[in-house]
Amino acid sequence: MHRKQRRWNCWIKPWRASTIPLRCATAIMPIPAASAPPLSAFSAEQQRKSCSKNGQKIFMQALEQIQNWYNSVAAPRLQSEFAAELPEIAVGISGRGSECFGFDDEHSRDHDYALGLAFYLTGSAERKFGFRLERFYNRLRKEFPPTKDTSMESRCGGLEHGVIIIEDFFEKHLGYPGAPQTFQQWLYTPEYAFAEVINGAIFRDDAGVISRIRHSIAEDMPEDVRLKKLAARAAMMAQSGQYNYMRCIKHGEMGSAVLALDEFVRNSISMVFLLNRSFAPYYKWAFRAMKSLPILGNLSEELTRLLTENTLPEAKAEQIEKIASEVIKELAWQKLTDLNDDYLEAHAFQLMQHIHSREIAALHVMEG
Repeated sequence: MHRKQRRWNCWIKPWRASTIPLRCATAIMPIPAASAPPLSAFSAEQQRKSCSKNGQKIFMQALEQIQNWYNSVAAPRLQSEFAAELPEIAVGISGRGSECFGFDDEHSRDHDYALGLAFYLTGSAERKFGFRLERFYNRLRKEFPPTKDTSMESRCGGLEHGVIIIEDFFEKHLGYPGAPQTFQQWLYTPEYAFAEVINGAIFRDDAGVISRIRHSIAEDMPEDVRLKKLAARAAMMAQSGQYNYMRCIKHGEMGSAVLALDEFVRNSISMVFLLNRSFAPYYKWAFRAMKSLPILGNLSEELTRLLTENTLPEAKAEQIEKIASEVIKELAWQKLTDLNDDYLEAHAFQLMQHIHSREIAALHVMEG
């Protein structure tokens, strides 16, 4: 199957390669806004003009808009008013929301949407000048609003702008104040949570505190943990798709068959991200993000058809086997299996044999 061979500036940075070969070079944060025009002044009206061409409105994504606003408005005023404190201030945007992933469009502005910056500080820096920096930011947004398009945040969403203590940012998303310190944290933290703390862009970070944490999360997952997760995904793909889907059909349990199909697709998506040494985002954006992956990213189309096309169960079973076959080929390419078996469960147990940690290897094959 054709593989995409291109340099990708996705919002996810693959982990450091161990003995597993990778096919492509990858870019790391921040996401550049190469097409952003230099602006000497900024207003909502000027922004609207910059988003039109020949009278036709062109949508400019939030990351590009906020980088324009930072470069032309926030950065020079920050330099003027916080020159002494700048070495302790990191500026950027990361977290939940389509705009942090670069997936926002015209329909994103009806909820949980507002352009803004985050000022990431250590706890000691926040105590020294955090209140003054927050007042500066509020004044800046009032005098030079980044955009008029803002919506009320929902209880489940939440905006990630203003002064934020670095430890609080990671605690909010991961449940602990920085990069994982144990294999349990690596294994059981939801992959979408990791994706949320390394997405977006960091425009300035002289001290490098938040950038080092983001880099560690992006690159330092232990290989034993990745292998355990791969084994769990292979086992679940086999159980739900290759085994239970058609059994549910034969039993006349059509609802259960749909659930089995959903389980297969979810685990397939996670499997592909793990094979790319990346983190699958929140399900809403999983297919969108998967398309950009260099390894098996094209399976996003197969998985979409599996869920949406009105085909006979036998045809869906064939699609399941085709997807499983592509995954097995990639596992073999990464030298993680050498079995001649089309059932993914067998490969799951071979993946377990590659794990060096006795504690991780002793876990149930489906755990993780």
